[in-house]
Amino acid sequence: MPSWRKQPSLRDKLISYVPTMIFSSWLATYLDLFFVQKKLYSFPARPLPDLFPINILFTLFALPLVTLIFLTLLQQMRTWQRRGAILLFGIIAALAEQLAERLGWFVHSSEWSHTYSFFGYILLCGCCGNFIDGLKGSGRAVIALPLSF
Repeated sequence: MPSWRKQPSLRDKLISYVPTMIFSSWLATYLDLFFVQKKLYSFPARPLPDLFPINILFTLFALPLVTLIFLTLLQQMRTWQRRGAILLFGIIAALAEQLAERLGWFVHSSEWSHTYSFFGYILLCGCCGNFIDGLKGSGRAVIALPLSF
């Protein structure tokens, strides 16, 4: 006799994504602080510029929302589809970064390459996928991250 498992509600799914959303926000905030301090990029248009050297609207609101959407899509995919989605997201993020630069939301130094953002977002997405899978105990890693060198 087949056992019917109750599907989690939308509310339960959203709540299960909160730790990963916080993780992505935290990681992006510290990376932005690091790169701004190294003068690799800056945020000329940002809220509360006297208090924060980074754009807190992006790291505290936009990125967690994008992470929520990304995780919702990612959880419905097979491993090879997830890898493709992460690659596509890296491309979209690098292109969006160039658009944001044209709009004056941030400026990169001559030492910065958008390739860094491409690979950075791929790693961020992979880490978020691994993070949520680790929390759920699914055992399916999106990307294999080396634990030792």
